[in-house]
Amino acid sequence: MSDHCPMIIGITGGLGSGKSSVAGILDRRGAAVIDADEIARRLLRPGKAVFDEVVEEFGHDLLTANGEIDRRRLAEKVFQDPAARRRLEDIVHPAVLERIRSKIASYRRRPEDGPEVIALDVPLLFEVGMQDWCDEVWAVWCDLPQRIERLTRRDGLTECEIRERIAAQIPLREKMRRADRTIDNTGSEAELVAQVDRILEQIETGDSDVQT
Repeated sequence: MSDHCPMIIGITGGLGSGKSSVAGILDRRGAAVIDADEIARRLLRPGKAVFDEVVEEFGHDLLTANGEIDRRRLAEKVFQDPAARRRLEDIVHPAVLERIRSKIASYRRRPEDGPEVIALDVPLLFEVGMQDWCDEVWAVWCDLPQRIERLTRRDGLTECEIRERIAAQIPLREKMRRADRTIDNTGSEAELVAQVDRILEQIETGDSDVQT
């Protein structure tokens, strides 16, 4: 029995640009969404090998009273120290990539009921070289003030924390340049849905090389 070959769409962009919103739309359209951030969160839970490695590397002062990693405290350590951030990435990224690879393989082994599209919601897609896994890469963008406002409201981050984290990523304009398609998330949710639906229609009709 041959493997099922779904289309793989990589969704990336800058911090707070709206990647998860696009992934959510694709999920509602029947795509199988693989969320790299959610995988990382699971790997950082107590009892996981990644959890043990991170605590050993960065110290038990990261732990909350419940024995879990305080992700904000960890972020404070690594986003102010590029060498520390690289050490964290060396621990977490290989495990996340392996989980994503395994999930893709499991979908491909389902020729009867497998999804036609797999959407990879990966903030650091270009940084870790995952663009080569994808049939198309979509970069989601919006203006910096919008990103700061969204992250402040959603995550309770300060503007300084947000700018530190944005500076640790490939610039959004570079991601847009390297992507197959760009998605404008400066407008309403309805406008975002319309863009995604238009792109899916283009793909379905074979117009898959058009930048939007």
